[in-house]
Amino acid sequence: MRNQLNPQRIPWTKSVRTRLLMIALLPMLLVMPVFGGVVIYNWAARFDNLLIAKVNSELTIANQYLAGIKARAFENVQALGASAAFLHAYQGGSLPSLMESQRQIYGFDFLYYISPDGVVISASAAPADPSRWPVVLSALDGLGHTEIDIFSARDLAEISPALAARARIPLVPTKAALPSTRTEETRGMVVHTAAAVSAGVGVLVAGVLLNRNLDFIDTINGLVYPEASLTEGSRGTATLFLEDVRVSTNVRLFENVRALGTRVSVEVRSAVLDQGRTWLDRAFVVNDWYISAYEPLVDSFGNRVGMLYVGFLDSPYRAAKTKALWLISGGFLLLLALSVPLFLWLARGVFKPLEKMVETITKVESGDLTARTGLAEQNNEVSLVSAHLDTVLAQVQERDQRLREWADELEDRVKARTIELQEANRQLELATRQLVVSEKLAAIGEITAGVAHEINNPVAVIQGSVDVIREALGPEAQALNTEFSLVYEQVHRINTLVSKLLQFARPDEYAGSVAHHCPNEVIEGTFPLVQHLLNAVKIELGKNLQATRNVSMNRTELQQILINLIVNAIHAMPEGGQLNIATADYEKDGKTGVLITIEDTGIGISSDKLQRIFDPFFSTKQAEGTGLGLSISQKLVSRNGGDIWATSEVGIGSRFSVFIVVEL
Repeated sequence: MRNQLNPQRIPWTKSVRTRLLMIALLPMLLVMPVFGGVVIYNWAARFDNLLIAKVNSELTIANQYLAGIKARAFENVQALGASAAFLHAYQGGSLPSLMESQRQIYGFDFLYYISPDGVVISASAAPADPSRWPVVLSALDGLGHTEIDIFSARDLAEISPALAARARIPLVPTKAALPSTRTEETRGMVVHTAAAVSAGVGVLVAGVLLNRNLDFIDTINGLVYPEASLTEGSRGTATLFLEDVRVSTNVRLFENVRALGTRVSVEVRSAVLDQGRTWLDRAFVVNDWYISAYEPLVDSFGNRVGMLYVGFLDSPYRAAKTKALWLISGGFLLLLALSVPLFLWLARGVFKPLEKMVETITKVESGDLTARTGLAEQNNEVSLVSAHLDTVLAQVQERDQRLREWADELEDRVKARTIELQEANRQLELATRQLVVSEKLAAIGEITAGVAHEINNPVAVIQGSVDVIREALGPEAQALNTEFSLVYEQVHRINTLVSKLLQFARPDEYAGSVAHHCPNEVIEGTFPLVQHLLNAVKIELGKNLQATRNVSMNRTELQQILINLIVNAIHAMPEGGQLNIATADYEKDGKTGVLITIEDTGIGISSDKLQRIFDPFFSTKQAEGTGLGLSISQKLVSRNGGDIWATSEVGIGSRFSVFIVVEL
């Protein structure tokens, strides 16, 4: 049969239309989106990186301003200690008044002097034991400098109760912060400066409290975020943290309420305070997301005691980024809407003529040899192919007519010859089957007769000799009754075996008596005979004995059939498995009886072997079987008016069904 070109059966992936459309639309629908996606992704990443770079530079400005404050504080203290006014006041006893005026001029919150003999002179008061600070110790050694130090509430109160009150900040519950039981922050973050007085006559120590120092934080914010430095809707913020508490900030809780006492998020605290890293990323600040930069602050003891933060509101930038993405996507979609129809129109001029040619070929293959494309001459490759196709179709039509005439004549001759060969082949197959069966049955008869003759004679001699021995022993034979019984029993078993062989060869003469038996009881009585085989390969036995009728069949014959089928099932499961035996009342071909099914989960039987399993001498066990078990079972079932059949699937298992009638 020819392979017809049916447009309805052509897979869409191989269709000319599809391929032309892919050629036309692939650049727009695949290449450009992928390219655009890569560009947008890179742009978005660069946009985010620019925001991070921006906030990093702003953190640098804030850090430089803080460093400048520390440097100016040291310079002011150093200049005061080196001034003639300080030396004159020190010598004249007016040092406290001078320090108070200078404290106010320089904006210090405290200023005191430590003489070489350790006496502290101050305008108001000084903390107890000031020499415990590394800044002071360094200045006493002649190396003054400025550091950020944390003063306890007690230290601040010793200097000034007003200073301690200004440092106290109630803690505000903050979303995303580390849970804490504290209710207020009483410590103070201080710009701590110490410088040696010239001529080695002591040390000047000054400090500026940063808690609630709004001028300080607003100045940083003004430097970092001048007018028009941020996009519309965003706002810049700066904060000084004592550990994770905002002690000076322009972040707002509400419209005019600064977020003093709020705390930093757990994530930022872990990165900056615990790990000592600089944070440059988005962060949740009080009640909104900000592009943020956090830097740890270290005191004169080398401990991380706080953070310096700058950042700006993230949402306006996210909105601007989203708007830009929408504009880019909208422009791309508009480009698609304008270009795709144009490409489709251009592609239509190619695939429409091709579809016409396919349609013509389909009509020809369906039998219409008069079909033609009929496309107008357009002076292009497609119209040239169409003209050649019409010429070829005309030649095909002419040759087809001649071939049909020859084919009709040849078909008549082949048909007649085929009928003759089929009939001869059928007769040959029938004769061959009959010959094979006859030869096998003849061989069985000869084997059975020989076995009966060769076994019965020695058995008769054995039995006679035993009788003679028993008579010769007389009363002494009583002691050997058990042994004599065993000999008689084994002789009887041999006679029974010979009878079974003859029964197979001549079933009509050795059928035995027929009685009504309960198949369930026969099955239960069969299990002990094969239990050792079941245990050897760990086979699980399932029973579902639901039959209520008695069958008309010799008990021994029925048991022989069951043993054959069970043993075959066991051999089919060398690695173990499930063996299910079931009985049920059954009707077949108008006969009333019982259906016995034996089902295993073994290796199964292939379909070609399944058709031959009841043939004499055919075995699926190679050299392990004689091939007579199923053949004998089929003869026994058929002789009693029943039927036996099998179904199997390789790798899943086999099922043998035995139908036995209730009455013959």
